[in-house]
Amino acid sequence: MSSDNDWFGPESATFGDRVAGAREAAGMTQAQLARRLGVKKATVSGWEQDLSEPRANKLSMMAGLLNVSIMWLLTGEGEGMEEPAGEVTPIEGLSDVVMELRAIRADMRANAERAARLEKRLRQMLGQP
Repeated sequence: MSSDNDWFGPESATFGDRVAGAREAAGMTQAQLARRLGVKKATVSGWEQDLSEPRANKLSMMAGLLNVSIMWLLTGEGEGMEEPAGEVTPIEGLSDVVMELRAIRADMRANAERAARLEKRLRQMLGQP
């Protein structure tokens, strides 16, 4: 169920945005969702901040608990939530800022992976495990 302006769609929201929105709509805190899924609150927080993604079994459980489809959580398409109640006035340039933030986040992930590879290479050069 997506609305005309596609509030939770792939161009407007991330996986983490959809998890947070569905969790809030279900009236759950991060701690409550974490307890029901058998994970730590920090894990749910990481998902909502798009720092990590759940394994398939947790994704399936989460979709059931939040009463949305797995596909909606992943892509914003399928059975999910409508846009938030009340009229939302778009802020000019907001989508540009969101896109830039996503680009920065992607660069940060790539740099973290690059740093990990260099660290591994350095350890190998030093003969450390």
